[in-house]
Amino acid sequence: MKRTPEPEELMDEADQALAYAQADFSESNELFLELFSRLHPEPFTGRMLDLGCGPADIPLRFARRHPGARIDALDGARAMLDLAQQAIEAEELEQRIRLHCQYLPATGLAGDYDAVVSNSLLHHLNDPLDLWRTIAACGASGAHVLVMDLLRPDSPERVDALVAQYAADAPEVLRRDFHASLHAAYTLDEVREQLARCDLDSLAVEQVSDRHLAVMGRLP
Repeated sequence: MKRTPEPEELMDEADQALAYAQADFSESNELFLELFSRLHPEPFTGRMLDLGCGPADIPLRFARRHPGARIDALDGARAMLDLAQQAIEAEELEQRIRLHCQYLPATGLAGDYDAVVSNSLLHHLNDPLDLWRTIAACGASGAHVLVMDLLRPDSPERVDALVAQYAADAPEVLRRDFHASLHAAYTLDEVREQLARCDLDSLAVEQVSDRHLAVMGRLP
């Protein structure tokens, strides 16, 4: 199935952001944390950068699991970050999680993060290389990298089946966005090609669920 880019890169409508903040993404977000544990089995005590943090569910989960971590979380959608700030303040984690409203490529961040991660951002970007170039620029030598994203199905029928399986009871805005995101996602080979163009082809690419791929490894 040919890729169809999404019509909009940012989720900056208030109702759309709220729908995402209220949705239950615990299964996929816990998978993300489990994959990070494969990369770094010990407690993480360094500096982590999360690209495309949305309402900050993953930074919050990560902070609970790794009390010594310091996290910078970046998103280009102010509506998402407003909800993220409320959630961070509710758990009194303002000293450990800092939010940044910025588009990719993110050029104003330090290049010494011990880990750079991203979940469900890649398929939204007009230029996917913006993500890989930002990761290469912001991570320290040897930094852990974890990027998880949707994996494009091989047919429209498979897209419809996944939407029916995982979003049947979701609000219409989430069903619509999930459908569009599956069409906009990349294949394993397309992601490998992106990595090669950015001299990051040492990172491993694999399918990790029926609808997700992951890029994992360490920066040179």
